[in-house]
Amino acid sequence: MILEKNILNYINSKATYEFDPYYIYDSQKIKDKCRMFQNIAYENKSIHFASMANINPQFLEIVKAEKMNIFVNSLLHLEAVYKVGFRDREIIFTSSALSEKMMKRIESYGAQVNLDSPNQLKLWSKLFPDKSVGIRCNIGDKVTPYSTHAGVFLGKDSRLGFTTDEIEQIADRSNIKGLHLYVGTDIFDINYFINCYQELIKIAVDFPNLEYLNLGGGFGISEKGEKQFDFSEYNILVTKLMNEVSSQKGRSIKLILEPGRIIGGDAGYFVCNVTDIKNRPHKRLVGVNASTVQFSRPLLYPDTANHPVIIIRDGVQLISNETHATTIYGCSTYSRDIFSNKAALPDVKMGDIIVFVNAGSYAASSHMLFLGFPKPNEYFI
Repeated sequence: MILEKNILNYINSKATYEFDPYYIYDSQKIKDKCRMFQNIAYENKSIHFASMANINPQFLEIVKAEKMNIFVNSLLHLEAVYKVGFRDREIIFTSSALSEKMMKRIESYGAQVNLDSPNQLKLWSKLFPDKSVGIRCNIGDKVTPYSTHAGVFLGKDSRLGFTTDEIEQIADRSNIKGLHLYVGTDIFDINYFINCYQELIKIAVDFPNLEYLNLGGGFGISEKGEKQFDFSEYNILVTKLMNEVSSQKGRSIKLILEPGRIIGGDAGYFVCNVTDIKNRPHKRLVGVNASTVQFSRPLLYPDTANHPVIIIRDGVQLISNETHATTIYGCSTYSRDIFSNKAALPDVKMGDIIVFVNAGSYAASSHMLFLGFPKPNEYFI
């Protein structure tokens, strides 16, 4: 993988022998992904960036400038997006196990809310009898659910959403204006998306006042860049499906999508410095001046998070056909402070710069105070 010239130039502009670790984002890549979703042919749509992927205010300002709306699942994120300027139905709030106090706070913001269970719906109806709401649907008994590195989101092994039996038992559907679905994460199989959507549409028939179908996110982003989500095919199929739904209902039904990691995943890079090297019989250990609590995807998904590694020395990307099995580890005493156990790198020297690719989502936003390392700075170019 060859590092883009603008990113390399920026890294070199900040290079000293030893610097604090930081994130850098390519703003144009973020904009391009936003426009990819905005160019979906179906007209009655609303695209909501999933803020869990990146809550940096500057990142949010970029997606807002691209006419994206926002999705949140916590009060802190709700307050954060409000500060950036998102308002009312530009915000979708979907979570689980909301207390009465929390439900009242969320409703006061005017966001579109999707509820997670029959008890949550009862509480909402008691508090706000005249307010419309959406429900999250678990259609896992109608499909063969995918299990992903982030868990299972559909079926009997998922804690989330109304089961189809629970949906059938809803007596008063007059205030339910939307159905929400989330099929999983990092999925490339477009047929799986469409099959799940079709099962949701079957449920939609029984909701007379339906205004929107919220089809969530989960769009695949390759760890190594070897494949891309086929957005052209997805555009055709989801547009066809929504036109059919609107025709059946006799009115235009809004399409809502909630892309997350795909918007900024490949736009971000985590940059740190080689500060130690240990040569062992079967593996070389390379230490850096950063911890996985600062770049936590490798900590949260140690077996599946695979971020390509680029080495920069004297301002030039180091490329060599001769590589060595390498473990890249962090600067704490925590045994699991490992960035990669399976990197294949050329000879690394003290002071080399290490760049982790595909670090733009679920990385800086998941910084932990555990181990005591500060949140890295984030820069946008």
